[in-house]
Amino acid sequence: MAVQTLQLAAEYESINPFDGKTFKTFVETTDAQLEAKIAAAQTCYETWRHKTYAERAVIVSKAAELMHAQFDAFARLATLEMGKRIDEARGEVNFSADILAYYAENAERFLAPVKLHPKVGHAHMESSPIGIVFCVEPWNFPYYQLARVAGPHLMAGNVVMVKHAGIVPQCAIAFEKLWIDAGGPPGLYTNLLISHEQSNRVVVDLRVKGVALTGSVAAGQAVAARAGSKVKPSSMELGGSDAFIVLEDADIEHALKWAVWGRMYNAGQTCCAAKRFIVVEEIADIFLEKFRAALAALKPGDPLDEKTTLGPLSTESALVQLLKQVDAAVAHGAKVALGGKRIDRPGAFMQPTILTDVTPQNPAFRDEFFGPVAMFFRVKNEDAAIALASDSDFGLGGSVFTKDEARGQRVASRVETGMMFVNNISWSDAELPFGGIKDSGYGRELGDMGIQEFVNKKLVRFGKIEAPS
Repeated sequence: MAVQTLQLAAEYESINPFDGKTFKTFVETTDAQLEAKIAAAQTCYETWRHKTYAERAVIVSKAAELMHAQFDAFARLATLEMGKRIDEARGEVNFSADILAYYAENAERFLAPVKLHPKVGHAHMESSPIGIVFCVEPWNFPYYQLARVAGPHLMAGNVVMVKHAGIVPQCAIAFEKLWIDAGGPPGLYTNLLISHEQSNRVVVDLRVKGVALTGSVAAGQAVAARAGSKVKPSSMELGGSDAFIVLEDADIEHALKWAVWGRMYNAGQTCCAAKRFIVVEEIADIFLEKFRAALAALKPGDPLDEKTTLGPLSTESALVQLLKQVDAAVAHGAKVALGGKRIDRPGAFMQPTILTDVTPQNPAFRDEFFGPVAMFFRVKNEDAAIALASDSDFGLGGSVFTKDEARGQRVASRVETGMMFVNNISWSDAELPFGGIKDSGYGRELGDMGIQEFVNKKLVRFGKIEAPS
């Protein structure tokens, strides 16, 4: 993500990006309150760590059940606070609940002892919790980002403290209340309305044993360095500039549907969105023409209205930043094939935008555009597509479209990134590990791998073995 998650604002505010109106503000947690919350989390951990998986699953499953039951209320908050279209918000809430249920069901299997086979005696690896895990999370998926840390790490026996983004405080508070309503003990899941400076102190607090962040590269570098200074494990998901490769034998209509969804889902504010469209030259003109027409047909409107096909960006500042990036790209030689401007209406709305002729010398070539801006590239062949897809400082995801699935899998294996999708960009499955390489960070969330990030992998060897003479 290009967004900075560790904010310097004095208050947490709910500002509706559809009309710019502030409808609620929240005062930050005091130092004394913060200390009490950390102490409560540590006390909770000393009990929670000894619960069986079945006992933990009672709470986590109940949270999933409540989230499914209240999906519309949760979704409405997300739409009001960060502008997510209501149908997308409902989908996020239900997927978040599914993640919680997934870990309630599978955690014990994922963390079961693994038998080893030494030459002498017996041995196994066992998993145990480590303590408080501190998570810094962004606004673009105000529940999904929380569920994918809470589900695995709570089921592993850890407790979780979260600094959520300053523009979604009501979503953050609602998710904390979910755990209270599910019967979770005090300190199990704690939302922190804290400042940047307070967050820095939490990272190095000796009671905190692990740190997870989803945010900008700059935020990740700063937080990872602080965690590393205390030799704490960390995981970092820092965004991407994913390639969308279309080969000459692709089903163009199928690829176009995914192109529009992949770039415009969540108003383009998705770390693993399709951002660099790399099309083999023999179909490049027709693909660009159809892609431009499809994006131009999107209609801005109230994100609470199910008929709206283009929602606002999350904040006015996000819109201004994106417009500056587009202007800088054009100043360095890029051409605007579509859009490029603010939409003349109230709210933080931007025209769907396509940039072409972006050269490696253009700063846009290395940038992440966190909004409805696509870069379009035409290449000679498959090898050129792979080379361009891998020529990025980021390495989160990517996709390739071809009628030859075996060919698609070969291309996927050659692109340097953390995730690749063949003829789809369907990453929303709790079973699938999520994460990247290079400036996109390290570590994985979701799947079996996601629950392994913050547990002690302990070797136990036993058997009567004679000491060396």
